Amino acid sequence: MLTRKTIQYIAMAVALLLMAACKVPAIVEHKSTTTLPERFTDSTDSLSAGRIPWRQFFTDPYLQTLVDTALKNNQELLITLQEIEIAKNDVRAKNSKIFPTVGVGAGADVNKVGRYTSQGAGDASTEIRPGQEMPDPLMNYGAQLYAHWEVDIWKKLHNAKSAAVSRYLSTVEGKNFVLSNLIGEIANAYYELIALDSQLDVVRQSIALQKNALAVVKLQKEASRVTELAVQKFQAEVLKSQSLEFDILQQIKEAENKISFLIGGYPREIKRDSSNLLAINSSVVHAGMPSQLLANRPDIKQAELELAASKMDVKVARAEFYPSFDLSAAIGLEAFKPSYLLKLPESLLYSVAGDLAGPLINRRAIQAEFATADAQQLQAMYNYERTILNAYLETSNNLSKIDNLEKGFALKNQEVDALNKSISISNDLFKSARADYLEVLMTQRDVLEAKLELIETKKQQLMTVTNVYRDLGGGWQ
Repeated sequence: MLTRKTIQYIAMAVALLLMAACKVPAIVEHKSTTTLPERFTDSTDSLSAGRIPWRQFFTDPYLQTLVDTALKNNQELLITLQEIEIAKNDVRAKNSKIFPTVGVGAGADVNKVGRYTSQGAGDASTEIRPGQEMPDPLMNYGAQLYAHWEVDIWKKLHNAKSAAVSRYLSTVEGKNFVLSNLIGEIANAYYELIALDSQLDVVRQSIALQKNALAVVKLQKEASRVTELAVQKFQAEVLKSQSLEFDILQQIKEAENKISFLIGGYPREIKRDSSNLLAINSSVVHAGMPSQLLANRPDIKQAELELAASKMDVKVARAEFYPSFDLSAAIGLEAFKPSYLLKLPESLLYSVAGDLAGPLINRRAIQAEFATADAQQLQAMYNYERTILNAYLETSNNLSKIDNLEKGFALKNQEVDALNKSISISNDLFKSARADYLEVLMTQRDVLEAKLELIETKKQQLMTVTNVYRDLGGGWQ
């Protein structure tokens, strides 16, 4: 039975703990004040391409096959999926701490004390049965069912679980972000590959034209209309183009290996349609409203969930200032001889205890943890604002780039048409001795460079459209 003095001591201890708990710093919830502009451009289009499934946006069957393969085999995506499993298990672990822990145990031990001690002398005189002393050495056998429960008075365990749930959802959004980037990266690598194929065709066509021009120049030399200098100039131009051909072949190999890596396989030939790159129509991209980025972009939603988790962490850290209340209980059987274990109620044991404990004097470590949690909340808020700003700027830049590339492609196309006409004109003038070989040489070089630049511009167009689709949050749906 508890004496009055014992009760007074317990009351004093509880009062001290409660007084210590009163000196707890307040929680400052940091809220983001960032606001998005109303629109990207002058357009008031409310439809966002970010909501379109990737299979409808990328209609090339070869590209779709590559993406399907990557979704099964890409190692980065598979690593991210395991991060989701890790976060899910963390939620289970945090949730289990809210409920009592129940276990069962059994054991045996031996205890030998000196006979000429107070305990040994007492044991010698203790009789279980008349005329029998306590066994020496003394064995002890037991089995018990025990339980422990930390009563979540201050919602510390519930808030820790909420933080874990937010981080689990954050990893899901992280997976969606990886998925969106992966699809965009594969599409860009595919466009780069077919652009290289087109450039290779242009170079080979140019080599054929240059060889024909070289043959004409050699005939002109035999007729003493040009010198050996002209022949060597044209020969050097052919060799330069042949060298460029091997450079492009190496780039094609590297592009194929890049795609192989993205789809999780060893180098292979990538099937593709390179028949007419310039005829590919760029998908029309509806930018929608900037506010739609908040719902479509996985990285923004991930940052938002990390911010929510950090707010829960602050509450968990603050709860450490308050006393914790633990309940423990046990019931079982114990005896020094196995045959006595089932003799009730003599072998029965049980215990019930309640503990109230909390920081009283040195709380610097807890204050440091609380300050750290508060600083991490600020970090998460700034990261959330930075992610939104970066998303808007990325989208704005690429939308502007689409418009400028479209205008540049039209002009570059006209340039190529004009230079194509100049090829035949320069050849005719050269044959009739009304133009020298340098004009023919420079015209052929200009045509080759213009065609390669036209293909490069088309590639940039296709890749920019892909980037805008990714920037708007497309690909993961």
